[in-house]
Amino acid sequence: MLKARSVLPALLVLTSVLAAQAPLPLKHAPKPTTGAITTGDLMTRLYIIADDSMKGRQAGSEGHQMTTAYIASELKRMGLDPAGGSGGYFQYVPLVRRHFDRDATLSAGAAALRPDSDFVPLVTRGSPRSVDGAQIIYGGVFTDSTTWITADQARGKLVVFSPKLPPGTPPRFFIISIRPISRFAAAAGVAIPTLDLAPPDYLARVHKPGLALSQSSTGPESAAPLHLLISQSAARTLFGGKSLDSIAPGTLGQTLHGTVKLVEEPRVTRNVIAVLPGSDAKLRGEYVAIGAHSDHIGMRDVPLDHDSVRAANEQAWAMRGKSLDNAEPSPQQLALIHVNVDSLRKKHAPRMDSVFNGADDDGSGTVSVLEIAQKFASEHPRPRRSILFVWHTGEELGLIGSRWFTDHPTVSRDSIVAQLNIDMIGRGDSADLQGGSGDFVHLVGSRRLSTELGDLIESVNQKREHPPLRFDYSLDVAGHPENIYCRSDHYMYARYGIPVTFFTTGLHQDYHQLTDEPEYIDYAHMARIASFVHDVALTLANLDHRIVVDKPKPDPLGVCRQ
Repeated sequence: MLKARSVLPALLVLTSVLAAQAPLPLKHAPKPTTGAITTGDLMTRLYIIADDSMKGRQAGSEGHQMTTAYIASELKRMGLDPAGGSGGYFQYVPLVRRHFDRDATLSAGAAALRPDSDFVPLVTRGSPRSVDGAQIIYGGVFTDSTTWITADQARGKLVVFSPKLPPGTPPRFFIISIRPISRFAAAAGVAIPTLDLAPPDYLARVHKPGLALSQSSTGPESAAPLHLLISQSAARTLFGGKSLDSIAPGTLGQTLHGTVKLVEEPRVTRNVIAVLPGSDAKLRGEYVAIGAHSDHIGMRDVPLDHDSVRAANEQAWAMRGKSLDNAEPSPQQLALIHVNVDSLRKKHAPRMDSVFNGADDDGSGTVSVLEIAQKFASEHPRPRRSILFVWHTGEELGLIGSRWFTDHPTVSRDSIVAQLNIDMIGRGDSADLQGGSGDFVHLVGSRRLSTELGDLIESVNQKREHPPLRFDYSLDVAGHPENIYCRSDHYMYARYGIPVTFFTTGLHQDYHQLTDEPEYIDYAHMARIASFVHDVALTLANLDHRIVVDKPKPDPLGVCRQ
């Protein structure tokens, strides 16, 4: 799942609580899979794609290429039709490794601004605009919208904000992010003088190359103001030596000259797409889409002791009441965490770990969609509508694979009647979550565009032969701080008015940690949810009508709001 913030710090420490014994092996010998959705099949598949050899499956990496090759080979073996590009299963996404040219030059009047000491550029999305020849204007206090200039005043200019905080508040570092619907979205650039306060670790991250969609592949809607962190002295230079505190919003400064160039190195990444054709000649041109993301976050530079990290994270999560609704542990609480390393060593030698395996995020979704695909491929008769399977790349980079697919669909976008997204369904019992169990699942988005879709899912759950699942809608509440509705691939479909449902068992102590490994997965729970998603898709595919959209459609270029 796309990271909003770390659930828990990866703590390595000290002395006193023993981590629970992992109930499953570190390795699992693969076995032939069957047409049924089984715990054994899920284990076979997950131990393959969440193995250390995949090196964390970061989009653009060799490990992710290996993962997508495995998915495609399985689809071919199942006999599903390729639906990527050029007659194959892959849809290539124009990913690049991007960094700023450190020889960038900017000047205001006769004064030169130096990279790193006077300014640091940030890339937030798409292709930043040129600031060469842009007029400088003071935009107001960034934390006080009542002081802001108008959209017309900001258009085409470099808007400099003050980071001024209420009296008595100590200075703090923060950055700005201008959204597409912001009043400053048409500015050439935006800047804030907090560079002097930037922590060294943040600056180190900014200077490292990052992954993004290629500038050449993004349309005009992706253009964004250039974002700059600047120093306090640079801010004065931009306004002829005047302090921001001494001028009024709308005050014009110098004219900026120069360029900030992006250097891009292509990286290969790809969505995997397949179709099970429908049996009804009139309906097979419509699709029920089922998806997951196949990428994760790669590796860390410095290995940590796996068992110590997990023991510490479990304690921190327990301090939080195993719930995202509770506050994160305070520094004072975290200082109380201890790990009995001696006891851990009695079990086995240290396990130094640097791979973010992503077994639950989203290995669980990836293998569940494969199992669902194999079940559909083995069943007769086939559903009336076609089933579209998409394994998205780059979810962890900002939903870039699902955005690319929905902007450049390999089937008619209007022919997709619904999308069912699976991301993190491998955990969720009482050891992971407050109130968790082996029969619960979070549903997100099921009634946001279609009341009928939400009602259908409830109906399918009650009519199944197995005991019904327990639905939890708490993550779907408007304004929920975790913003889950906007953080996984389903939203890229929903923005085009396609009804969606997101199935997840939620975040837990191993989310985006080195400890998200196959040995900690609840395979029986995952199989129940995967089987249920299959049944929902089958019901949608066999309906005598297209699912009704009765809620307002969002702006495809707008900002997602939970």
